[in-house]
Amino acid sequence: MAADGVLTIVPTYNERDNIPLLVPRLFAEAPESDLLIVDDASPDGTADLAQDRFGNDARLHILRRTGLRGLGRSYVDGYLWALERGYGRVVQMDADLSHDPRHIAALVAVSHRNDVVLGSRYCQGGGVENWPRRRLALSIFANRYVAAVTRLGVADATSGFRCYTRKALAAMDVRSIASNGYAFQVEMTYRARLAGLSIAESPIVFTDRTLGHSKMSKRVIWESIWMPWKLRFGGGITLGSQK
Repeated sequence: MAADGVLTIVPTYNERDNIPLLVPRLFAEAPESDLLIVDDASPDGTADLAQDRFGNDARLHILRRTGLRGLGRSYVDGYLWALERGYGRVVQMDADLSHDPRHIAALVAVSHRNDVVLGSRYCQGGGVENWPRRRLALSIFANRYVAAVTRLGVADATSGFRCYTRKALAAMDVRSIASNGYAFQVEMTYRARLAGLSIAESPIVFTDRTLGHSKMSKRVIWESIWMPWKLRFGGGITLGSQK
C-alpha cells in the first residue's frame, strides 16, 4: 500500500438496509479510498450482504469481529488493521448515511496539512439537517460541555466523521483506548491534543438517519457525561509509539 493510501472505516451492527446505499455512494464520491467494513457480528447479516453485493470490488474489505461489542472496539480493530497494512490516512464514518461521502475528499485534503481532521457540524460552513430541535440542542450542549471540561479548543469534539494520518494513530496508542461508546470520539480528540498533534476542523452537513435504528443507550449517555472529567482529572493516559 502506498504511503498516501486512504482507508475509510465504517463500523456496522444491523445496517443491512443502509450498506447497499452507502457503498456505491462512497466509491463514487471517494474512488481513491479503500473501504473497511468492521462488522460486530450483525444478526441481520450485514457483513454477508456486503460481501455478496460488493465483494468483487478490490477496494472493499470486511473485518468480522467477535467478542465484546462496541463502537470503540470496532474502531480500534479497524485502526490496527489499517496500520498493519500501511495506509497513510484513515477516514472514519457512520454507516447510516448521516455522514455524506462527498466530504471525504475535503477531509483528506486538509489532512495533508494537519494530523487530525474533524468533520465539524459546528464550525463555519457546517450544519445539521432533519434533526428535531431537542436533539440539536442536546448535541450543541454536549459539545460545549466537553469543551468546558476538557478545554480541547474545538467546536465538534464528538464528531464521528474524521480523518487521521498514520502518524496520528501511531502517536495516540490506540490499543489502550478506554471508552467504547460515543465518548470514544472525545477520548480520541483528547489523546490527539495530549500527543501534540495538529487538529483542524472541516465543515460537514450531518443528516439524521432514515433507515435502521440508533445505537444510543443509557450506558452510552452516562459514559459521555463522565468521560470528559476522567480525561481531565484522572485519565492516567500514557501515550506510547505504535507502528
